[in-house]
Amino acid sequence: MGRNTRKRRTPLATKAIAASAALALGGGGLIWANFYASAHEENPANQTKAAGAQIATIQCPDVGQKLTKVPKRARRGVDRELANLDKQISEAYARLASTRRAQAGDPGFVNNAILGPLKSKRTAALDRIGINIRRVGGKAPDLRRFAGCRGMAANPNTNDGNAGGGQNGGQDQGQNNGGQGNGGQNNGGQAGNGGQADNGPVAADFIKIEDVQPNSRNLPNGLAANGDGGSTGSFTTSCGTNENENRNSDNVIVAPGVSNGAKHQHDYVGNQSNNAFASDEDLANAQTTCQNQGDKSSYFWPVLRIQDGSQDIDQGQPGGGQDGNVGKIVEPAEAQLKFVGNRTSDVVAMPKALRIITGDAKAFTNGLNNANTSWSCTGFEDRQVTDKYPICPQGSSVVRTSNFQSCWDGQNIDSANHRTHVDFVEADGSCSNGFRAIPQLQVRLVYDVQAPQINNGQVQNAFAVDSFPEQLHKPITDHNDFINFFDEDLMNEMVQCINSGEDCQ
Repeated sequence: MGRNTRKRRTPLATKAIAASAALALGGGGLIWANFYASAHEENPANQTKAAGAQIATIQCPDVGQKLTKVPKRARRGVDRELANLDKQISEAYARLASTRRAQAGDPGFVNNAILGPLKSKRTAALDRIGINIRRVGGKAPDLRRFAGCRGMAANPNTNDGNAGGGQNGGQDQGQNNGGQGNGGQNNGGQAGNGGQADNGPVAADFIKIEDVQPNSRNLPNGLAANGDGGSTGSFTTSCGTNENENRNSDNVIVAPGVSNGAKHQHDYVGNQSNNAFASDEDLANAQTTCQNQGDKSSYFWPVLRIQDGSQDIDQGQPGGGQDGNVGKIVEPAEAQLKFVGNRTSDVVAMPKALRIITGDAKAFTNGLNNANTSWSCTGFEDRQVTDKYPICPQGSSVVRTSNFQSCWDGQNIDSANHRTHVDFVEADGSCSNGFRAIPQLQVRLVYDVQAPQINNGQVQNAFAVDSFPEQLHKPITDHNDFINFFDEDLMNEMVQCINSGEDCQ
């Protein structure tokens, strides 16, 4: 299936993510928390809750990540069908979450009423993907083997989580991450957290930052620090914090031409014309919030919401309440956009319209291969967590950091799976396989939010990033997107600054 960007990440960084996950979960590796483990089975309501805990969500093979070779003329049609697959999963998850009583009374319900029909729908969509590819002379792989999905349990020892026995498409079951504290998302079990009860977050998704070990995640890839030579400068662009409240639930990179293709809201800074239907020409001619008008790049990320009982204007809309994203959207207090160099070489200019996605919006069900999350608190940024939201002490703010891939294949502005045209650096900071070093985008978002309170296993005033419904608002699903629309002169200025060791803005 081609090169996997996450596997190309430096070994130290990969180990650091695993280590931080273990630290965040108490140092014992991944643990599974069954929210309803103490339910008394003689109580019908508790029987329903117990069934809900057995199958927390739906796990399907991520077909989009497997399609590394799609003819360019077929990509628009293929992307539409991939978005259709996402829609099918979301609809199946909604049915899963709303039928807990039926599941409790019928052990075959999930397979017969949810996973079976979902497989049929996926098979038809996968067939249409093949038709799109063959229509332009391409060779379509056998995609039907990816049609089956499975119920994903909160407890790995609960066999019922495999209801239906759907194919897993070859996914590594060691990376299911089914136990990141998702036992109580369903059936309204997480009372008092502002209405996010049906699909997270839950208490187990949070950790006090003081309980995270310092240096729990090594330095971001591509930093010039401690390098022998290389490009040590930086370029900072100031584009605001989305004061304009420019948001939508599209994603023009992965689902062009599909309204609500992301199933969750994004904050946009920089380019003001980014939506599912924007062409490169539209983006190139757009207005920008960046102080330097030569930067019309689009920077976008999932919004952060507070689940304190308040709602936002999209509570009944696609991408909002209709897709399980509820609560008040919080604008970042700071949004720092910085480009840095490479430890071992000069950087080259990014091509116009280059697209980069870092992190994985489906990491909870996909596993860690493409996950790239980093959560912390101001004053504690030597402590980074990947699969937990931090609880910050008084006077400290929540920090989200995204460090993008900084190696480019030298030819393509995008790829079929939106990943293989860019890569992370190797352990020594170099780019492999003939890739070229480009300026590395680092996005640092700071939020002034009230620290969640956890009492008796319940979380109040929780915060979470928007997500696909079946991803249960896990912190590991955080991600960030970038489309380059620097004008040529400003891009050349950035490259010169970085390669000469200057800090420019």
